[in-house]
Amino acid sequence: MITQIDRYVLRQLLVALVASTGGLVALIWLTQSLRFIELVVNRGLSILVFLKLTGLLIPSFIAVILPITTYVVVQFCYQRLAGDRELTVMRAAGLSPWALSRPALALAALAVAACFFLNIWVVPSSYGAFREYQFEIRNRMAAFLLQEGVFTPVSDDMTVYIRSRDQDGTLHGILIDDARQKNAHATILAERGRLVGGGEVPRLLLLNGSRQEIDRQTGRLNMLTFTENSLDLAQNGKGAEQRLRDFTEMSLDELLHPDPAAVSSRDAPKLLVEAHRRLSAPFTAASFALVALVSVLTGAFRRHGGLLRPVLAVLTIVGLLALGLAVSNLAARVPVLIPLIWVHAIAPGLICAWMLYAPSRLQPTIFARFSLAGPG
Repeated sequence: MITQIDRYVLRQLLVALVASTGGLVALIWLTQSLRFIELVVNRGLSILVFLKLTGLLIPSFIAVILPITTYVVVQFCYQRLAGDRELTVMRAAGLSPWALSRPALALAALAVAACFFLNIWVVPSSYGAFREYQFEIRNRMAAFLLQEGVFTPVSDDMTVYIRSRDQDGTLHGILIDDARQKNAHATILAERGRLVGGGEVPRLLLLNGSRQEIDRQTGRLNMLTFTENSLDLAQNGKGAEQRLRDFTEMSLDELLHPDPAAVSSRDAPKLLVEAHRRLSAPFTAASFALVALVSVLTGAFRRHGGLLRPVLAVLTIVGLLALGLAVSNLAARVPVLIPLIWVHAIAPGLICAWMLYAPSRLQPTIFARFSLAGPG
């Protein structure tokens, strides 16, 4: 049965969780999006394209930080309730540790469900769309954003300059520095041209121009004139580039049942580790919340509060995060250790639950300390 106290505490927890998660996501998005500023500055992409590209990363940010913010919110809110003596009143009214922790457990259950939804469905789809969109921008879209009178870096090894552009799309005064082939660095000049789409990569149709190359062996300038020439603007100069899929953008079924033709046997353990990590990671939100509850609801009551238990709780969370990275890396090398991923996610929560809801032989010791200390 949900009581008024449960609603009161849960409301504070939910508001704090939304605020803290939103703030951290905005901060992480700001720092990570700086990597893509060059697409706007150097390649002339619009702000809307930039926001769409970086916005596809937000679900992955939320999935990573939600367990951490769940711990922070539970620790902060219950610590504030203890500092305001509200926990003291609740205990004096006869509320058990289970009743006191019920709002935090409800919040943890919501966080676990949200993490499952993000890890299994949202993050793979959004990250796959992000990589596809990034690939399209770097290899296809940037070529259509040529600006008049500007040296535009279409890719890392190709720069295009145009003097002017007509309303019908005709380009005039074209200069191209093409260094995609290391042994054939070419400079291409053309009176006019036009961008041609419809394929996997954009192509530039050049009219009345020349292609100049330096022969590395003789040092002579070789020049080839042409009336019409077609040049693709792919980064590697070999047509459409094949985009390799990352483990993060694969579905859970693809990770658990990889295609032998697409995935090498050497990478199969990494896919299996990623699948187990997605399935087990949501439970860390519940474990972290229980760590916070143990920090606040157990031990002797202190009139002026104490720093020891909150500091120990923070160190425990930091240690669990570091241990999670180590276990995942180790399991990828030694697949027989994959069960440790589940142990890391669930065991801390079970231990903390035992400490909170232990049989009567343990609880009197805790509350005896509380009663001896006095209500403050």
